[in-house]
Amino acid sequence: MAFTKITEQPSLYDDLEKKSVHELLVDINTEDKKVALAVEKAIPQIEALVEQIVPRMKRGGRVFYMGAGTSGRLGVLDASELPPTFGVPPTMVYGLIAGGDTALRNAVEKAEDDPHRGWQELQEHAISEEDTVIGIAASGTTPYVVGALTDARAHGCLTGCITSNPDTPMAAACDYPIEMIVGPEFVTGSSRMKSGTGQKMILNMISTSVMIQLGRVKGNRMVNMQLTNKKLVDRGTRMVMEYTHLPYEQANALLLKHGSVKKAVDAFSTKQRL
Repeated sequence: MAFTKITEQPSLYDDLEKKSVHELLVDINTEDKKVALAVEKAIPQIEALVEQIVPRMKRGGRVFYMGAGTSGRLGVLDASELPPTFGVPPTMVYGLIAGGDTALRNAVEKAEDDPHRGWQELQEHAISEEDTVIGIAASGTTPYVVGALTDARAHGCLTGCITSNPDTPMAAACDYPIEMIVGPEFVTGSSRMKSGTGQKMILNMISTSVMIQLGRVKGNRMVNMQLTNKKLVDRGTRMVMEYTHLPYEQANALLLKHGSVKKAVDAFSTKQRL
């Protein structure tokens, strides 16, 4: 099916090199304001995908983000932030990028052009029907991603994608496409800008809503966060104080003994019932 590659259309602005710094910043900000509105329009599509992910993850399924370049880096970023934020194992959500870890900092020539490599990498992680594969590509045409989604879907995996173009090959290759149409980029074709911003927003929405549905948040607090520095230990201690009404020193000791706010509060509640 033919589709319009909006991400490659000319910018609405020209003669950028003649603009002042102020003009550039104002114009970029004007374009960025369009991103949240584009994401808002995609909420029904995001919701449909999340509703399918949650029951699979409750049964032990995992999520795999797959992308190349900026899209791949954003997937790796979101996946890497979930263990410290929600206290989940790093094997719960993976970020796979065309070209491997080298591609996180450097462009890897032709890495995204192999339509078979993505599925090979998924097989290395023992992909199963309970797992979810989410492709990320502004263009919606990246062979590494499209090929992986095609094979994953054929093997019974749940598949979704995030793209900035309508009716793309990537959308056709998956069960639950998310089409976030942000329009032409400020610098023509530079999808690290609005498309990348929108991808980050949608990844936040997917992973955060999934983690909340899985019980990794209490009230509005990150009660399962990892205590990796003094700031987080202090934050966790104050959460324990709030839930238990213990003084700071006792709450701190309880937190450090059990390793998370949730475990500390659960232990305190159990003791109170005895």
